[in-house]
Amino acid sequence: MKVFVIAMASEAEAVLANMEEKTQSSACGKIVTRGTLCGIPVAVVICGVGKVNAACGAQYAADCLNADAVINIGVAGGLNGGTAVGEIYGIESATQYDFDLAQLNGTAVGTLNEFSQPYLPLATLPLYPLKKLGSGDRFNDSPADFELLTKELGADIRDMECAAMAQACAHAGVKLYSFKAISDVAGSGSTTEQYLKNLERCNARLKEAVPAIFKGVMNG
Repeated sequence: MKVFVIAMASEAEAVLANMEEKTQSSACGKIVTRGTLCGIPVAVVICGVGKVNAACGAQYAADCLNADAVINIGVAGGLNGGTAVGEIYGIESATQYDFDLAQLNGTAVGTLNEFSQPYLPLATLPLYPLKKLGSGDRFNDSPADFELLTKELGADIRDMECAAMAQACAHAGVKLYSFKAISDVAGSGSTTEQYLKNLERCNARLKEAVPAIFKGVMNG
């Protein structure tokens, strides 16, 4: 089964609005909706915000829903001129920019103890431009974080969940696809103000995109 794992209910609505025969339940503190999408059985797990929630949601999808692929969609922040508000991008690789064992292992920031490089690869589709993403448990306008993400890690997009899902899916042997609509771009004003202004627009774009994304994953 293909399972969407999505942080927030507002983002999940992009998928739920396209589904039929829906039934909802609660498991491990997560809202789980089963139904059909494009006539095919599917499930949606609303995991909650942040890396721990994201990893738990992905693990639940793998262990309890027998997912052979996890699909993550949502809004995210752009970090450079290669991203634009309202546009959707596919994620080719992701790293946890707030994970740092450099002092102990001498490894680059973002390099998990069980891996040898910062970025973990994701499954991709030729639907949208591909970008690199950094995940961290912070929503801010920090110049230090921006410098780390762009100069040291070369990330194009930031969020709070995707790289944690990538870690869980890598260990579970499950493909992860991720697609992000850009709600704010660094250097264009307050991240919070941009996010609140553009959230509805981004979720509407994702709602339109979901059928093609799902069909692409099914055929991938």
